[in-house]
Amino acid sequence: MAIKLNKILFPTDFSELSTVALKYAREFAELFSAQLYCLHVVDEGQQYWSAVGPEAAPICPPMGDILESANQQMQAFFDEHLVGLEYPAITHVSTGRPFVEIIRYAKEITADIIIIPTHGRGGVMHALLGSTAEKIVRKAPCPVLTVRSGEHEFVLP
Repeated sequence: MAIKLNKILFPTDFSELSTVALKYAREFAELFSAQLYCLHVVDEGQQYWSAVGPEAAPICPPMGDILESANQQMQAFFDEHLVGLEYPAITHVSTGRPFVEIIRYAKEITADIIIIPTHGRGGVMHALLGSTAEKIVRKAPCPVLTVRSGEHEFVLP
């Protein structure tokens, strides 16, 4: 049975690690003549208030400003990294919990694979922050390829 990928979902946070994983996403898109979907999720958790009551103040800019900035970042990311593909990449910016939105969007576009960067945190950092990539691996409707930075050297446990 031959593997055929038509739709590749690449979630990004615009970090340097994302550009490492993007190399895989682009290569897969070119190898399989697949459509690349690039998604950025603005974490709705950024909108928590710093205090409760009539004098409460938000701890970050209004969501409209954040979304405008995210869309500008996506356009810059596209211009720098996503030009020259056989099929022009499709970009999308959404809001919500990142792992939920990534899975929702993968279902919406019927993605054949998700290629996602992972920070590879362990121990206390993993316990405190959780892992978006791990949640996606467990709940995704399709295979998931996680990509760690090339700076990590493999060491047998």
